[in-house]
Amino acid sequence: MNISINKQKVAQRFAQAQQNYDQHAWVQQKVCQQLSKLIHCYLPHQSFDSVLDIGCGTGQLTQLLMQKLEMDQIYLNDLYPEIQSNFEENENTHFLIGDIETVALNNVFDLVVSSSALQWVRDLEQVIQKIKHHLKMDHLFCFSTFGTQNLEEMKQLTGCGLDYFNIIELRQILEKHGFEILYLAEDLEKIYFRHPKQVLEHLKATGVTATEERFRWTKTTLNQFYEGYEAFAMERQVYMRYPLTYHPIYCIARKVL
Repeated sequence: MNISINKQKVAQRFAQAQQNYDQHAWVQQKVCQQLSKLIHCYLPHQSFDSVLDIGCGTGQLTQLLMQKLEMDQIYLNDLYPEIQSNFEENENTHFLIGDIETVALNNVFDLVVSSSALQWVRDLEQVIQKIKHHLKMDHLFCFSTFGTQNLEEMKQLTGCGLDYFNIIELRQILEKHGFEILYLAEDLEKIYFRHPKQVLEHLKATGVTATEERFRWTKTTLNQFYEGYEAFAMERQVYMRYPLTYHPIYCIARKVL
């Protein structure tokens, strides 16, 4: 059951999860750290007039970049206005609240970044075209997203999940729209829980249960989920340890056309 993404529901779930997000989003934090390292490796300089962070959330990536980069102006985008409480108010920080697919961008940026957010867009090609239009020539678009094996356990057991692009498709889309790929790699991260209930609690705390809009949790479906997860774990010979897979993809791309 690949879903048509309900952005209002996504915003609601992430807003609800905001207070506890950083305590549970271990993989997302690790992804931000890796992406930050890559950005610093590939940047030709460390000073920027204008930076856009798409899907900034609680500011995991933003804070890492602020520690090392000089940014005259930073524009922080996300779906829900509650993100503003995660940042200090100052004249250099601007909030672009709304869907990146529709929100107005009135600047041309020196750098565009995004971590663990682009898998939520409905039309990735349209977003990449938009980024290209608002990015200076020869400047970088640096992002992480998730690939086709992401949360594969949940998709198998509930039939719900996002449609993810694989690494080859991402390369093709970026090159089609005028980007040169400087770095593109993927990884698998597995975390383990003692009970399937903890898997659900983890996902709720990180906001990603917005994919379950058409799935109804009842006593019956919950028991089926628990039993299915136990069988799933035993098949992989990890009895009494319940895996959850994350499939991060990292990309550093330069606008060349």
